[in-house]
Amino acid sequence: MKQILYIEDDLEIGSWLKEDLEERGYTVTWLKSGDQALEMVKGVDLIILDVMLPGLDGFTVGQRLKREEPNTPILMLSARTAVDDKLQGLQFADDYLTKPFHPEELSARIEVLLRRFGQAGPNEIKVGHLKVDVEKNQIIDTRTEEELILTGKQHYIFLHLIKHANQILTKEQIYESVWGEPYMEGDKTLMVHIRHLREKVELDPSSPKIIETIRGIGYRIKQ
Repeated sequence: MKQILYIEDDLEIGSWLKEDLEERGYTVTWLKSGDQALEMVKGVDLIILDVMLPGLDGFTVGQRLKREEPNTPILMLSARTAVDDKLQGLQFADDYLTKPFHPEELSARIEVLLRRFGQAGPNEIKVGHLKVDVEKNQIIDTRTEEELILTGKQHYIFLHLIKHANQILTKEQIYESVWGEPYMEGDKTLMVHIRHLREKVELDPSSPKIIETIRGIGYRIKQ
């Protein structure tokens, strides 16, 4: 049975949704705030997270959960329909569903996320001369079959780009997802980390083929 961590402070919605998901065969752990989320996230298959929570808001909780468990999908629930709110949520979350919603739509989205991340576990993502096991958090050089050892930040940056392969990510999106704080225009921190990351993952760091620079916007890993 798939384990779902559900974080929602609305008692009526929470009770109804927990019951519905359990009837569909999921095991649901329901938290009414994000205070204990980091303690409960180990071993879960999917996180459902409301935006409006007491104490820390869902965006902050979600960023922390994704840094802790980057391979666990997060589905955001929110009554906020503004594009800016959706974009903020999708910087770290894997899907965003606005309230009110039909339980069949939520169930379908859950199944899609579980299939996507379930396939990513045992299977390997190949990028250039590298193969990435996102379940084991390993990056292997296929020429030598040796594991590449990255720093913590380099690892988070690379996995974030891999997760969004073929998508152009802005410097702001990458920085705020990895560091969990607002990006300051002109900050060179991300650029320095990307340079050092390329020295480890590229065959020729001066002519990168894996991590592309999209001038004036950000970066992309293209498969």
